[in-house]
This record gives sequence, C-alpha cells and structure tokens, in this order.
Amino acid sequence: MALTNRYDFVLLFDVKDGNPNGDPDAGNLPRVDAESGRGLVTDVCLKRKVRNFVGLVKGEQPPFEIYVKEKAVLNNQHKRAYVGIGKPELLEGDDKKRKGGDAVDEARQWMCRNFYDVRAFGAVMSTGINCGQVRGPIQLTFARSVDPIVALEHSITRMAVATEAEAEKQSGDNRTMGRKFTVPYGLYAAHGFVSSFLAKQTGFDENDLELLWQSLSQMFEHDRSAARGEMTTRGLYVFKHDSELGNALAHNLFSRIQPKLKDGVSVPRDFSDYTVTVGEAGLPQGVTLQRIVG
Repeated sequence: MALTNRYDFVLLFDVKDGNPNGDPDAGNLPRVDAESGRGLVTDVCLKRKVRNFVGLVKGEQPPFEIYVKEKAVLNNQHKRAYVGIGKPELLEGDDKKRKGGDAVDEARQWMCRNFYDVRAFGAVMSTGINCGQVRGPIQLTFARSVDPIVALEHSITRMAVATEAEAEKQSGDNRTMGRKFTVPYGLYAAHGFVSSFLAKQTGFDENDLELLWQSLSQMFEHDRSAARGEMTTRGLYVFKHDSELGNALAHNLFSRIQPKLKDGVSVPRDFSDYTVTVGEAGLPQGVTLQRIVG
C-alpha cells in the first residue's frame, strides 16, 4: 500500500569500546566535530548498515536486492534493467552513456521495483549505461553524540609472521603491527525523514517502511566486529503526521526527545548513565508518536 503520511524520526544508538565510523582521511580515527568534541557518524555509514540488514533478511532477491554493495558492478545492474524492460538492443554501440532515450524512465522504474535501496535512498544511475537518477524518500542526517567523546589509541601486535624472513628478524621488541582507535562510550542521535511524495515516485510502500523500522532497530545486532565494539540501537521514535505535507515542523518534534546525563555523572560509560525524556504530552494536532525502540 502506498504511503500517504509524512514521518519524522529520531534514532538513538550507542557505542562502547569501539570505533563507530572511522575517518580514512585521519588514519581511521573516530569522526569528531573539532570545535565541540562531539562524535559524528555519517548518513552513508547508517545507510550501509540498513542495506546490509535488508540483504541479510531478504536474501538479495527482488524486490529487495541491494544496488550499492561491496564489489558491485553497477553497470551490470543497469544492463539487467534494459534486458528486463525488453530493450537490450539499446545497449549496443560504443556510446552507451547516451543510449536509452525514452527508455531511461522505464529502466529507472525497473531499478526501483527490484532494488530496495534505490527506491528507499535514491541513486545516481547515469554512469556508463544510463538508468537515470532517483531521489529517495528516506533521508538521514549525520548522527552526533550527545556529549563530547574521547578517542583512545591502542597499539596492537601479533605473534605470527607472514614469511620465514620475518620470523628470523622478529624479536619481542618489534611485534607491533599498528594502531586501533576506540571510543570508550558515546551515545549518538540521528534524525530521519520520510516523504510520501517521493515514495510514490519510487514505489516505496508501507511494507518497505516496516522493513526500514526493523532495520534501524536491529541492524547493529548483525554487524558485529572487534573494531566496532558494542553498538546498540537505544531508541527509535517515529512521529507520524496525519497528512502528506505534515502537521508540525520537524525540528520542534525532534526537540521532544532529550537524552541527558544523570545528575552526578560527568564521564558516561554506559547507557544507564543517561535518561531519555520523551515529550509525548501536548503533541501538535495531527501528529502521533510511536516508540518502536525505547
């Protein structure tokens, strides 16, 4: 069933003794706002976890295939679109980027029907073989930590070696292999938006929306690694509007979710060090709050 409502949501998650989103331009240090000291996690990182969860749950089968994934050859997916709409002849010739003509819209619709992340987040699919561009109905902000974080640096070593030459040279003093960065603890908040107008254009429906809520609730449970430590969704608060245009401003709704340190706690090391105040009373007319997590 097509979406007929606007949604705004707040996602709370935390990390303990892990790196939630390393910055490759800074030696993989946890991302941080240099002025405030608050940690950052990019929207791209969060979308990656949603994609991974959907691919895991749905087995990479249409209409829940994932377009942007590791080692995916995007133009091969574009070729499938033209074959799928019965116009493979448009792929012939050297100037493939300009091919498609009136069939580009059909190819774009085929991609939306088959790939969950295309109809959810949108995609630029005009590289090489042209399947057009899609603006997705689901938009996420960067996540920002509630309080400043501290990035710790750890030296890591290994006992084994790769070659016999290394074995001859190695001693107890030169086994250091590199460094690992962690955040002792951080509670992060991200904001999200769902547009029913854009959802109609991509075919994103109520079933897809339920899958999104499930993904945001459980995505860290299936994304474990030593580098990321312990990451957990602590809150998912969804504001549903009765109309497609919306019944209140998003920032006013977001301000109703207030995570704060408990009195007497200056150095948080666990979610229990916080209280989350949810302003459910006096919601604007036409807006309801659903607490999916939290």
